[in-house]
Amino acid sequence: MKLAKYIDHTYLKADAKKSDIERLCKEAVEYDFKSVCINPSYIPLTKKLLEGSDVMVCTVVGFPLGQMSTKAKVFEVIDALEMGADEIDMVLNIGHLKDRDLDYVTQEIAACKKACGDHTLKVIIEACLLTDEEKVLACECIMRAGADFVKTSTGFSLHGATFEDVELLKKTVKDKAKVKAAGGVKTHEDFLKMIELGAERIGTSSGVKLMEDK
Repeated sequence: MKLAKYIDHTYLKADAKKSDIERLCKEAVEYDFKSVCINPSYIPLTKKLLEGSDVMVCTVVGFPLGQMSTKAKVFEVIDALEMGADEIDMVLNIGHLKDRDLDYVTQEIAACKKACGDHTLKVIIEACLLTDEEKVLACECIMRAGADFVKTSTGFSLHGATFEDVELLKKTVKDKAKVKAAGGVKTHEDFLKMIELGAERIGTSSGVKLMEDK
């Protein structure tokens, strides 16, 4: 797979404007990235801007805290797909994970995956807030629920993806799920290292720089 197809070209800032989304989509088409990852309100615009390309529309659910109800997350998934999203990145409930309420965490992910159907569901665990034991527990919930990816980070907490986290997540999920490294991947060297450690998708706002630095 060519390197550009590892990249979810991302812009999730609270002050994102139409012009930002237009630039993002233009870059994604030019460099042939895997997807554009945007907040849900921009799904219709993004879908229109990417028409005729094979760049997918990725959006976020329960973002960035993951603390809303399961019903609200499922509604967000359904709404996003109806607007034209191709992939969903959801934030799991970190508090329930830390309380070891693993049935809740698993059932919530499973409900969102059911709503996704054949569409890809990536589950954000916000690894920077978890112990290694909790990261493994999160992966186990994700695998039991049938989600497609475990994703390291929202990019809005203490820090983004680390090499150590990607290595641990890949070791845990093996071939039962894929790993997305998100946040903080800003150099071509780091990009290649994440892939070498097992990341099959990279979420970054620095996609153009990663391609031009090679």
